Amino acid sequence: MDAAEWDARVKLAACYRMVARLGMDDLIYNHISLRVPGHEGQFLLNPYGLLFEEITASSLVKIDIDGRKLDDSPYDINRAAFVIHAAIHKTGHDAACVLHTHSDASVAVSGQEEGLLPLSQFAMRFYRRQAFHDYEGVAIDLDEQARLVADLGPHKVMLMRNHGILTIGRTPGEAFMLLYYFERAARIQLDMQAACASGIKLVLPPHEVCEKAARQFWELQGDILVPGEREWPALMRQLDRADPGYRS
Repeated sequence: MDAAEWDARVKLAACYRMVARLGMDDLIYNHISLRVPGHEGQFLLNPYGLLFEEITASSLVKIDIDGRKLDDSPYDINRAAFVIHAAIHKTGHDAACVLHTHSDASVAVSGQEEGLLPLSQFAMRFYRRQAFHDYEGVAIDLDEQARLVADLGPHKVMLMRNHGILTIGRTPGEAFMLLYYFERAARIQLDMQAACASGIKLVLPPHEVCEKAARQFWELQGDILVPGEREWPALMRQLDRADPGYRS
């Protein structure tokens, strides 16, 4: 394994640990994948059976877009993980990292017709920039791949209805931070909607303001950077202080 692959493994293992530390994992389920640098059609995925908090750089499994293992790992991979991640990795999308979770607030919002509403600054990033994929059962059928890709389109975030969320990043840091900001926005939305039961009315900014804010985020206006460029190094330092075992 070359240095670029090892670095990718370390960053992907860190991403798993960070998702677990924020309580957005789901036992041994859910998955995050990362393309192997310099090797088209190959990506890294979690070993099926390990908790996110147990995943290390060396335990990650390398497969190709046909689902074949490319190393001698003793672990299998989750069939649904292969179907979902291979579908996106074999497209022209800039999806170096694909992150899928069943995080509570995201699942709750996925079952709402309009998905995430522009109720907070966290949510403005995703205003009219969230894709939707209808639930088809457990994602183990290869013919679902084409529909997944078509529904994703150019977006970096997709709500899988009644199921979970996908975030797409050029790096694990970008995919993780998109999940983090979406989850924060979704939790705020659910809190606000719960308050409506007592007669409180929600305030949504006008379309022009929401669109302006979304452009500010995606066009990197002012001092805004790509998600993860500032946050990820700090999160890595925090993880190294608290849980450095991921690097093994």
